[in-house]
Amino acid sequence: RDTAALLAARLPGYRTEQEQRLYRLGPRRPPSPAPEGRARAATPADRALLMEWVRGFADATGQSKSSAAWLVDEGTARGALTLWECGGAPVALAGRSRMLAGTVRVTLVYTPAELRGRGYGAAVTDEAGRAALGAGAAEVVLFTDLANPTSNGVYLRIGYEPVSDRVQVRRNP
Repeated sequence: RDTAALLAARLPGYRTEQEQRLYRLGPRRPPSPAPEGRARAATPADRALLMEWVRGFADATGQSKSSAAWLVDEGTARGALTLWECGGAPVALAGRSRMLAGTVRVTLVYTPAELRGRGYGAAVTDEAGRAALGAGAAEVVLFTDLANPTSNGVYLRIGYEPVSDRVQVRRNP
């Protein structure tokens, strides 16, 4: 991480774009107290909301929206998109990658801004990890932006352990 940041600072036309941390799920610690609500698998009937939220996730993380439809349709078809519901309405989303070499990555963790701070993101992330383990994953991992202390704190509280830090370096256009 330090080397990449140093190179980005010294190479003309390059900059550090984002610093990330890779976490691995250790012993699960479900949120306590648990927020009101329950988890459920997203269905095709949720597509419009999922599209909105996946685009919101892309906006929040600086990622492209070009694969939003594929992520929603493929994730829903595999049962890999989990919604947290409160009062019968979805309030948070987390996805899971396909298993590769016994590892599943938790992705697309998103709670709309007006619903944050209530524990829904922690609950849906915990549920996505539980589902991955239940499907046979030996390892569950996720990446987070180090500039976001809230998500980093949440992941530590529910059992994720830091593995390594990474720096994304980008050439200026």
